[in-house]
Amino acid sequence: MNPKESSVDTESPVLLRRDGAIATLSFNRPAALNALDLDTAKAFSDVCAAVVNDSSVRAIVVRGEGRAFGAGGDLASLRQSPSETAHALIEGMHASIRLLAAANAPVIASLHGMVAGGSFSLALACDLAIAADDTRFNLAYAKVAANCDVSGSWSLPRLVGLRRAMQIALLSETFDADEALKLGLVNRVVPSRDLIAETQALARRLAEGPTLAYGRMKRLLRQSFENGFAQQLDAERDAFVESAGTRDFSEAMDAFFEKRRPTFVGR
Repeated sequence: MNPKESSVDTESPVLLRRDGAIATLSFNRPAALNALDLDTAKAFSDVCAAVVNDSSVRAIVVRGEGRAFGAGGDLASLRQSPSETAHALIEGMHASIRLLAAANAPVIASLHGMVAGGSFSLALACDLAIAADDTRFNLAYAKVAANCDVSGSWSLPRLVGLRRAMQIALLSETFDADEALKLGLVNRVVPSRDLIAETQALARRLAEGPTLAYGRMKRLLRQSFENGFAQQLDAERDAFVESAGTRDFSEAMDAFFEKRRPTFVGR
C-alpha cells in the first residue's frame, strides 16, 4: 500500500503526495539513502511551506523513499565547501522544522532503515514517530567531528533526559527500534511490512480530529519548558478560550449531549 499520489514530480528530491486531508512528504534520494543536500533542503522547505499554509491539510507524514528514512547530511557536498554548504543546508532545514512546529496539523515521522545525523534530528522534531522494526538510529554527529543541528540538541534531552542525551550524542552508538521505543524516541514500533499502513491509519485518525485544538496543544507543550508556572497557566487559559470559540468545540459539545461521535472539520 502506497500513499496516494496527486501531481507528484517524481524527479524532485522531496515528493508531496495528498490523500484527502493527509499530506505525505517523502525524501526522494534513495540511492544516497536520502542524505540531505542543498537541493533537498530547499525542496523540503518549499513543500513544508505549501502544506503548512494549506488549511485543508490536517495531518502531515514525513518519510523516506527506498531503504532508509535518511542518512543525515550529504558528506560529499559538505566536503567541497564545508562552512558555506553547512550554513545554507542548515538554514533550509531549520526553516522547515520551524514551519512544522508551528503547524496546526500533527506531524508524524514514519521511520525505517537508517535514521542518522540531521535525519535523526528531524525525526525528533516531529510531533509523533512510528518506526519499522528494522530501523537503526545513530545521532552520528561526533563521527564527523560536528555538533547537532535541525533542533537535535533541543529535542533529544527533552525526550530522554540530559545524561542519556549525552550518551547518545557523544558516543554515537547505533541502536535499534526497540531501544528507541524504550527511550521514548518513538511512539510505536511495527513490523516493517506494516509501516505504511500503520502510518496512514494514524495519520487518518489525526486528520479526523480537531485540528485547531491540536495546534494549540502542540504549542502549549513545546513552550512549557520555557514558561514559568504562572505564565503557562495564562497560556492554557487563553488557548482554551480560543478553542471554545471554534466550530469543532461546538460540535464536540453537541455530540457529547446527543450521545454520538463528533465529526470535526478542523475549524
